[in-house]
Amino acid sequence: MKNSIPKLITLGVIAERLGVPLHRIRHVLATRPHIKPTAVAGNLRLFDSQAVAQVRYEITLIDARRAEKGSDAHAP
Repeated sequence: MKNSIPKLITLGVIAERLGVPLHRIRHVLATRPHIKPTAVAGNLRLFDSQAVAQVRYEITLIDARRAEKGSDAHAP
């Protein structure tokens, strides 16, 4: 039986994959306590693919709310 080792990535890699600045990833992780690192190595937080999906969802939600507020400002 083969054990699969999950691929863990850092905040910088998450930011690069999602195409957003690192400070947005940090903001999401600081304000969403349900998204937790899978492992910690010293001060380095490592995340699995499920955490990346959660971060992507939260950023999409933030962007949608921001766009919604922007469209309300132009309403008559």
